[in-house]
Amino acid sequence: MTPTFAEKIAGAPKAELHIHIEGSLEPELIFKLAERNGVALAYSSIEALRAAYAFTDLQSFLDIYYAGASVLLNEDDFYDMTAAYVERALADGVVHTEIFFDPQTHTERGVPIETVVAGIERALAEGERRGLSSKLILCFLRHLSEDDALATYSAALPLFDTYAHRLIGVGLDSSERGHPPSKFERVFAQARERGLKLVAHAGEEGPPSYIYEALDLLLVDRIDHGVRSIEDPALVTRLADTRVALTVCPLSNLKLRVFDDMKRHTLKALLDRGVAVTINSDDPAYFGGYVNANYLAAVEALGVTDRDVYTLIRNSFEAAFVTPRELDAFIAKLDAYWKP
Repeated sequence: MTPTFAEKIAGAPKAELHIHIEGSLEPELIFKLAERNGVALAYSSIEALRAAYAFTDLQSFLDIYYAGASVLLNEDDFYDMTAAYVERALADGVVHTEIFFDPQTHTERGVPIETVVAGIERALAEGERRGLSSKLILCFLRHLSEDDALATYSAALPLFDTYAHRLIGVGLDSSERGHPPSKFERVFAQARERGLKLVAHAGEEGPPSYIYEALDLLLVDRIDHGVRSIEDPALVTRLADTRVALTVCPLSNLKLRVFDDMKRHTLKALLDRGVAVTINSDDPAYFGGYVNANYLAAVEALGVTDRDVYTLIRNSFEAAFVTPRELDAFIAKLDAYWKP
């Protein structure tokens, strides 16, 4: 029997390049870890917590996001969270993932950065044995100072050696408004000198000028989100010509009111203009869907075609921080699977 388009997408091998591991923490696991660690939550039940996911903007989400992360205290907690995401990714056909984590969210609560990475690494190593290739990207919280980011980077330096096979880059996330990429030039320069990969959230709630700053001042390899680039035709042309990928997260953009209707999302327009758009889930526990759900949302609302989906998936592999040999293997796997 010929699979439906949705089934074809679900079974396709794909990469996910924009996933915050703390944002994969489902309410059920939040309550389990809270009980295990004796953490008091502001919500009386799983249902009450899930009902609070009525966000009005990025900051309203971040308030709950950081509260949820408060249950993460020990290595096993970070392992359990990451292992749960590994199961979801494998179920969605993800064969390569590049995961963000926010050490400052944990170190400010007294959790050593070594504990965070050790738990995540243990789960990713198990996932790799099951066919899920993965990398890890340390993100700085942009609402905090650059001095705080520099201290975090300095504390993490030994981990970039210990986990060199996995911990390959730095990123910039959290609340975008009022916190331009230029605020973090020094720490990104240090990471660049070390040879790390560089990414930054820009052009989600922030203006196109933030994308220019990320490109020209931070010298990033990828832009996370970038959906507001459509407002600047010269920027769109530049992104298309240079093949700087955008890691777009449709359901997140809808949930956080970047767009009030998925039909107004800029993903398809950017793709049609030759921009290397990819589809990802961002914080799937909070935004209503893992990566396949994001593909389906784009198909349903934006008229994304069979050829478009192939291009989106291929973009995800081409934008990944993998070796040429690994890239060739991923593309061969996709081509063997995807028939027009």
